[in-house]
Amino acid sequence: MIEREPRIFVLPTLMTAGNILSGFVAILQIFKGREGLVTEHYYWAIIAILAACLFDVLDGRVARLGGQESPFGRELDSIADIVSFGVAPALLVHDIVLSSIEKPAGLGWLIASVYLVCGAMRLARFNCIAASDDKTNSKHFRGCPIPAAAGVIASLTLLMLWLDEGNKEIGPWKYGLAVLMVLLSFLMMSDLEYPSFKSINWRTRRSPAWVLVSIIVVAFTVRNWEWMPSVLFVSYLLYGLFRPWISRRWRRQIEIESETGEPADEPVNGALNSDEDSAAHESPAAPGKGSIA
Repeated sequence: MIEREPRIFVLPTLMTAGNILSGFVAILQIFKGREGLVTEHYYWAIIAILAACLFDVLDGRVARLGGQESPFGRELDSIADIVSFGVAPALLVHDIVLSSIEKPAGLGWLIASVYLVCGAMRLARFNCIAASDDKTNSKHFRGCPIPAAAGVIASLTLLMLWLDEGNKEIGPWKYGLAVLMVLLSFLMMSDLEYPSFKSINWRTRRSPAWVLVSIIVVAFTVRNWEWMPSVLFVSYLLYGLFRPWISRRWRRQIEIESETGEPADEPVNGALNSDEDSAAHESPAAPGKGSIA
């Protein structure tokens, strides 16, 4: 019996390839940082991780807009995510702070390992859920998506480098990254719901004031790229923690849901939906993107 070849869509796959390459560049820069010019190489590693977050958002969007979601994309995206949002952030924090934790022995290595394993399990859990229900169209992620977790780590490290500009090493607050990694490991495996923003499409409508505020936020982020990304990623992280206590009306506004509560997006040809796409997302079945877990 001849096995059927998986369908591979070009544009989404190219976006996922950009994700993988960004993660690889980040890892290379982290290793180069051990040879000298530490701060400079950390900057490039962080930029590469944030670029991977952007590619992760784009591949899922491109796939859904073109009706090109597929199981191949879901699996490929998970592989890309574990490199860019699992291995790269774990190495970054290990080199910055965890390697200097000597007591108890092995604690730094353990923290980085737990983060990486939880990220991999987060992706595997999503893929299993998506594969068991092809019609799933959830507007939420179960547990913090791994791209968002990596975005929090990278953006906060960028903020620390900016605050300590001119110094060869980050200040004592770098130890907060170790605690943060433990928290993120738990949140990725938790049952807390995070918005996926998959309802946003070309038909999404909002008031002129809402659109103006969005433009201002984007422009302000570009202008203050050293610290504004940390505000956005941390806000998303905290939103998931406080979401159960936020009214349904405010949730619809923040998560950009339709007023009827129905998803603005309709499944295309029964295609699988993505679990995460972004700095803060995962996409389940995007051709070059499986999920932003």
